[in-house]
Amino acid sequence: MAEEHEEHSFKTIGTAFSWFIGDDDSEDLGSECALKIEPSLLIDLRCLKIGEVIGEGSYSIVYEGLYDYQPVAVKIIQPSRTSAISTRNKERFLREVALLAIVNHENVIQFIGAAIAPTLMIITELMRGGSLQKYLWSIRPETPELKLSLSLALDLSRVMAYLHSNGVVHRDLKPSNLLLTEDKQRIKLADFGLAREEISGEMTTEAGTYRWMAPELFSIDPLPVGGRKFYDHKADVYSFSIILWELMTNKTPFKGRNNIMVAYAAAKNIRPSLEGIPEDIARLLQSCWAEDPKIRPEFTKVIDSLRNILQTFCLQESSVPVMADTEEDVEGASDTSCSEREREHNKARRHGNSSFCL
Repeated sequence: MAEEHEEHSFKTIGTAFSWFIGDDDSEDLGSECALKIEPSLLIDLRCLKIGEVIGEGSYSIVYEGLYDYQPVAVKIIQPSRTSAISTRNKERFLREVALLAIVNHENVIQFIGAAIAPTLMIITELMRGGSLQKYLWSIRPETPELKLSLSLALDLSRVMAYLHSNGVVHRDLKPSNLLLTEDKQRIKLADFGLAREEISGEMTTEAGTYRWMAPELFSIDPLPVGGRKFYDHKADVYSFSIILWELMTNKTPFKGRNNIMVAYAAAKNIRPSLEGIPEDIARLLQSCWAEDPKIRPEFTKVIDSLRNILQTFCLQESSVPVMADTEEDVEGASDTSCSEREREHNKARRHGNSSFCL
C-alpha cells in the first residue's frame, strides 16, 4: 500500500502542467526553436513524472521526480511557460545545461538531461541529504564534528580546483548550492546558472549572493559612466572562505546586516570573527578572504592546507590511548577524510534533513 501511495503521488508532465498545456502551445514551440540544445541532452518526457516541491527560489522550483522509474530532482525555471521566461533566465538555463553536461567530477551533481518544452527543465540526481544550509540550520546552535567540517571543505576545494583548472568560475558558492549525500558525509556542487568560462578582461557583471560575494564585486563609490569592476576566479576563493567559516561556527555571516551593509562591510575589509576557531584554520580563512584577490591562494594550495590540518587533527587523536585503531586513522588522514570518519560522524548523521533548497 505504501508503494502504491508513493506511485500515485507522481504525475506525468501533461497532468502536472495541464493548466497551461494545450491552448497556447504555439508560443512554446516557437521558444523551443529559439533555444538550441544538443539533442542528445534532451530527455524523453514520456519517462518523467513530477512529485512534491522540495525547493523553491526566485529563479526556479525544484520537484522530486521519477525518470525512467529512478528518483531524480526536477528543476523547473520560473515562470513555468517557456515563452514567458526572460531572455536573461533562458541564457542562464542554457549556460547551466552546457556546463553540467561537460563537467565530470564526483563532487558535482550528476546531470541526467534537460527539456525546453513545454517548460525549461533540468533533471539531475536526487540528493536526499538536502543542502548544507538546511543541515547547518537543523543542528544549531551545535556545530558539525570538526572532521566532518574539514572533509566537506576538502570536497568543495577539490571540485573548485577542478573547475578552475578547466577555466570555469562558479560565481555563486553558498551553502544552499551545496548538496549532501544521504549520510551527510559528502558534498556535491549544484546550481551552475551563474557559472561561466573565465575570460580575461570580460568578467565584469556582479554575480552571486551578497553574504558570500567577494569585495571586488562591490563598489562603495559610484562608478563613472561606462566604468567597470573586473574580477577573476579568486572571487570563488573568497566565497569558499565564508562557507568554511560557517562550517566552523554554524553562524550566519554578517548576521543582522542587510545587503547594502554586507557589501559595505566586505568592501571595507570587515570579516567575520575568528574567535574560537583553531589557529591553523584561522590562518587559512584569513588568506582566503584577503582583500587583494592576488593574495588569495589557489584551490590547489587550499587542498594542501586542509589535508595538513586534517592530518594534524588525526595525529592528535591518535595520542589518546583508548582509540584502538589510531594507526589506521593516521594512515588515512591524507585522503578526503580519516579512516575513522564513519564512526566519528554518527552524531552528525542523527541530524538528517531530506529537503532540497536552492
